[in-house]
Amino acid sequence: MLIAHISDIHCGPDLEENMLKTAIEEINALEPDLVIVTGDLTENGYLSEFQLVKRYLDKLKCGTVIVGTGNHDYRHTGYLLCQKFFPRPEIAEVGDIAVIYLSSARPDRDEGEVGRRQLLWLENMLQQKYKDYFKLIAMHHHLIPVPDTGIERNTVNDAGDVLRTLIMGKVNLVLCGHKHRPWMWKLENLTIVHAGSLSSRRLRGFFKNSYNIIKIDKNHVDVKFKVVDGPKLDVNEIQKPYIQI
Repeated sequence: MLIAHISDIHCGPDLEENMLKTAIEEINALEPDLVIVTGDLTENGYLSEFQLVKRYLDKLKCGTVIVGTGNHDYRHTGYLLCQKFFPRPEIAEVGDIAVIYLSSARPDRDEGEVGRRQLLWLENMLQQKYKDYFKLIAMHHHLIPVPDTGIERNTVNDAGDVLRTLIMGKVNLVLCGHKHRPWMWKLENLTIVHAGSLSSRRLRGFFKNSYNIIKIDKNHVDVKFKVVDGPKLDVNEIQKPYIQI
């Protein structure tokens, strides 16, 4: 199973449109089985921004594209537009992989929250219906602080409860974004992969626009971090900045 994981497009005033065009061309050339978008499609949640990002994401040549939303999409009542433009399934079954998208965004708040009701539902899905599947969780906000992103202000408020649910439910892989910094953590048997920003000028430090290429073979997960219009990077290569000045 080949997955392209993209995040933080941020259609709006800080959009690098050429980067977005190039990234979509690169992803289409990969011919992935699945594309997962982990939120912040827009900068301000405005109608014109949703219309623009919809036009671009419609260019992805992939049978299964799962699009989630983030905190920026919920600004200025943007949450009213999310389901119109990107009605997301709570769960998508792709072969023997169950992809579950958790909603962590809340209106006009930067920090994330999964919430007790959603966690109870998730526990039931993980331990009963999808017990024997490869379990992939996608969400916008990060569960564990990410290096090189400054003082921690807006991780998921109930991250401890969420992590316990994921580990007890034997989740294999979590994909998230939000911090515009690619990274990967291993926590017990859980792999957590963060995406950088695909196409925003609001990059951190020396980092470039990027996305993730993930290959799943049975329970083995191989992750490459791809610079848009640049090289693929292994995990050890993202532990240091990768722009030379």
